[in-house]
Amino acid sequence: MKKVLLFLPQGFEAYEASVFTDVMGWSREVGSAPVQVVTAALRPEISCTWNLIVRPEAGLTAIDSKTFDALAIPGGFESAGFYEDVYDERFLDVIRAFDRDKKPVAAVCVGALPVGRSGILKGRKATTYDLPDGSRRKELAEFGAKVLDERLVVDGNVITSTGPETALDVAFTLLEMLTGRDNVDAVRHEMRFR
Repeated sequence: MKKVLLFLPQGFEAYEASVFTDVMGWSREVGSAPVQVVTAALRPEISCTWNLIVRPEAGLTAIDSKTFDALAIPGGFESAGFYEDVYDERFLDVIRAFDRDKKPVAAVCVGALPVGRSGILKGRKATTYDLPDGSRRKELAEFGAKVLDERLVVDGNVITSTGPETALDVAFTLLEMLTGRDNVDAVRHEMRFR
């Protein structure tokens, strides 16, 4: 069974994390290729952007990234503390380890920024949130990424996107990388996506 490490930072958007648990859960239930999601964080309890309280399954420093097949990163809000955890060097090292092993790294919205800060996007195509003034895209470019004005960008093993609207597409793209197109089609059908 494939395993996805879902990092839950302080201030993350619950919707952007839930797409990974739902899509991979549906694959486990009705698909031809089961995928397990394990949530991990730097804190024992996290407050999401909109105040939902979450307890991750594991501490990030207690897990072995080698036992996972992919990394998923939701976006979040600066005002809710998002960048405190995603810019922590311990998490940036995890991103680098997944990329070194050519494992998928899937980031929704500003989840692309720690991917950029880790250094793995230098010279690679990516995207991130563009509103209200494009400052997040400028920041991603400062990390060396070739920022594209597209809703979803795949460059090798890295998936990035522009915002919450793209979250399901990121999860399905990650599922396809892990299990193949036929499984994604079956899961989409069972979830009633057409």
